[in-house]
Amino acid sequence: MSTRSLPALSHALSVAPDVEAALVALGEALMESDRTAVLGLLRYDERRSLLRDRLTPSGGTVIRAVVDTTVDHLPPAVRTMLANGGQFVDLGDRSAEYARLLGLSAFADGGVLSLRGLLADGQLSAVLALYEQRRMFGTRTSERLAPAAALFDLAYVRFQEREAREEAVRTLEDVTGRVHAEYIRKLGVLEGELGKARGVASQTNAADAERLVHLEKSIATAQEEARRSGRKAASVEQQLTAAVSQLEQAHVELHRRHETLRQKVRTLYLIERSLRMDNTAKDPRSLVDGLLALVGDDMQAQRCSLMLKAPEPEMLYLAAARGLAPNIVAGSRIPFGKGVAGIVAVSREPLLVQDAAEVNEHPLLRDQYLTTGSFISFPLIYREELVGVVNLTNRAKRGVFIEEDVERVSLLALVIAVIATKNELPLRLLGSMG
Repeated sequence: MSTRSLPALSHALSVAPDVEAALVALGEALMESDRTAVLGLLRYDERRSLLRDRLTPSGGTVIRAVVDTTVDHLPPAVRTMLANGGQFVDLGDRSAEYARLLGLSAFADGGVLSLRGLLADGQLSAVLALYEQRRMFGTRTSERLAPAAALFDLAYVRFQEREAREEAVRTLEDVTGRVHAEYIRKLGVLEGELGKARGVASQTNAADAERLVHLEKSIATAQEEARRSGRKAASVEQQLTAAVSQLEQAHVELHRRHETLRQKVRTLYLIERSLRMDNTAKDPRSLVDGLLALVGDDMQAQRCSLMLKAPEPEMLYLAAARGLAPNIVAGSRIPFGKGVAGIVAVSREPLLVQDAAEVNEHPLLRDQYLTTGSFISFPLIYREELVGVVNLTNRAKRGVFIEEDVERVSLLALVIAVIATKNELPLRLLGSMG
């Protein structure tokens, strides 16, 4: 998947109104990496152990198809892994057989079917099916789709919780309505009988008067039962309100975990990109430009620069830049202690300015490598040796850098420092400039 697909998918899933819209978003993410693969969501009926129907995203809509097949047809090991959820299960050489069972069109050259269980309250609720063409080389589509599937898993749990909450509200309303209707019906019957008894009271004997008293007592008893039913309904409503509050808190926690997982997935992806760049880039210029673009794009910095340690004592030089003024050329020297980069080189601690009201008067912003706006400048250190400094500023859409951004780039900064040291970038790049 591309470097922008995971954040875009995360946003699409967070605003999706229902499961079908979320499935369409996941299908669009799949199309970015494999246009031939087929994706389907099989909804599971636990009471009958039956996969009821299949939802397939296609062209921005969802196509429904009846499946009605039992999970007992699947191998026992596969059923166990689906019940645990959290990963794709490969059907291997029997992929074509089970693809036909689930109503998925077969590939002419053979395909590989992968299934992933989606859980709700710890129980299997649905199965995500991915059918891809069999390849001799390259990464499997199921492996590339795994981070996106994990995000969809979290969104699916959120939709299930919302459906459970709405069902509980409907049940309470139905119970309250039936209790009230039964109370009104009984009260009407008793009042009718009492009215008849009162109309003939003057002509009745002592037995009729006794019956009249009995009816009045029955009415009083019915009214007391109605009051008890009302109190019971109020108690049930309070319990439901508390349950809804707990569900909302659980949803907030789920969203927090989702954001944490999204950040971890993106950090791992950026580290993997950096290491892949280290393996493929032979030219030091293309390597430093690629590393700076990786950090700048991730942090949405429209203006950024990478400075490496120069051979001269306590001196940095400009190795790569984006968005700087034309008069600032590569190789320009910056002494330690001067400007933002020089201060960070001496302190070896990240420097963050974020308050838009303060940055306009910040003395460091007279630095020609920065502009008026929030910025981050952090050191590249490997084995207690300073390798260089990276400056990030002018965040897109007037964004402000925060403490979490500093934490996020700290691990990436270590990876860049390791790559720069391993490839001797400070000396090699300076030599190529000469």
